[in-house]
Amino acid sequence: MPDFTYEALDRSGQKTTGTITARDTGDAALKVRALGVFPVKIGTGKGSAAPEAKNGRNGSAAPAAPAGGLRNLATLQIGGGKRVGRVQILLFTREMADLLDAGLPMDRAFSVLIDQTDQPALQEMLKKMQGEIRAGQPLSEALSKYPREFPTLYSNMVRAGEVSGKLASVMERLADFLEKEHMRRSQVMAALTYPMVLISVALSAVVFLLTFAIPKLTPIFRDMGANLPTPTIMLLGLSSFIAKFWWAIILVIVGAILGFRSWVNTSAGRHTFDTLRLKLPLFGTLARKIVSARLVRTLGTLLGGGVPILEAMDIAASALGNVVATEALLTARGGVRQGETLHEAMGNTGAFLPVVTHMTAVGEETGRLPNMLVRTAETLDFEVDSAMRRLTSLVEPLVVLFMGVFIGFVVLSILLPIFQISSMVK
Repeated sequence: MPDFTYEALDRSGQKTTGTITARDTGDAALKVRALGVFPVKIGTGKGSAAPEAKNGRNGSAAPAAPAGGLRNLATLQIGGGKRVGRVQILLFTREMADLLDAGLPMDRAFSVLIDQTDQPALQEMLKKMQGEIRAGQPLSEALSKYPREFPTLYSNMVRAGEVSGKLASVMERLADFLEKEHMRRSQVMAALTYPMVLISVALSAVVFLLTFAIPKLTPIFRDMGANLPTPTIMLLGLSSFIAKFWWAIILVIVGAILGFRSWVNTSAGRHTFDTLRLKLPLFGTLARKIVSARLVRTLGTLLGGGVPILEAMDIAASALGNVVATEALLTARGGVRQGETLHEAMGNTGAFLPVVTHMTAVGEETGRLPNMLVRTAETLDFEVDSAMRRLTSLVEPLVVLFMGVFIGFVVLSILLPIFQISSMVK
């Protein structure tokens, strides 16, 4: 039987290496786990070997993997094409962090998570990942085969945790990061729900009045025979136009939405749109704070997980959701590569909030950059939440004012002809 080299982590997270004789990589992984350590890499004298077999939960050898090894598993659909949601990934990360921190081996932790989940898509994905880990693949490599569920940020942090022997603490950092991101999305959605409901109700009321109520009054006004007041003529004309050309209005709206989406999907359109988002009065400041909070949280989480700064900046740039901010961060990355400090490189771009550059400088001076970045993100989150509350508090009176003006216009348009006819009768 051939010899295999292995790298493994013990319960305290310390790395250990050695050589073991086995039939294949799957058998080698089983024998390494029997030593009481968790294998992170199995290889031969010529480098890492492709897995030859998967092992079931009882340790018996399973049928050989198809040609190309277990990497082909990434091409299979999960749960019949169903996507694993962000909340499920968050719960998986938190539970995995707790299990690893309690000292459970990776294989046992996966078995616990598989047994307790009631989501078929997540369960199927975890089973495939467990099979790859039993065949000797590190967790980071198993995660990287599902980029839709585990983005580059996630797999790179796990890889850094495996290299440093602090996987449990890195998973906990990841869980905290995902929780913050989920809370931010929930806050934004909650802040937008109430205004959208108000606006929808207001528009529905306007459409109802113009398409159902006003047309029934039109014959009455026309039978009066008198010159109708200007507001009444405007109201009847608007109602008649909507009744005749409603299909054209819908086509224009749909066409405008599709055209806008097509324009935004172009590089020039996306750049222009993202620039406008950052420079709009009132909303631009809010957008800059949201992007800055995402930047410092992502960067702080990556650096705290042991990812090198240049790689962390590259990953964070792809997670900002704004092309202008991404270009600025990549420019700052070039400055850091040339020897500038992070706060100097970010300050030279002129694209980041002063609080970000100042707090970054403090973190670099004190040697606590990751913690300082995360704390800055929490401060920006508080400011964003306060700004969102102020903006949404303005929506209700504006919608009420709009509805009041429109209803007043409708009432005035209806009453003016009646007053005109009454004065003529007298």
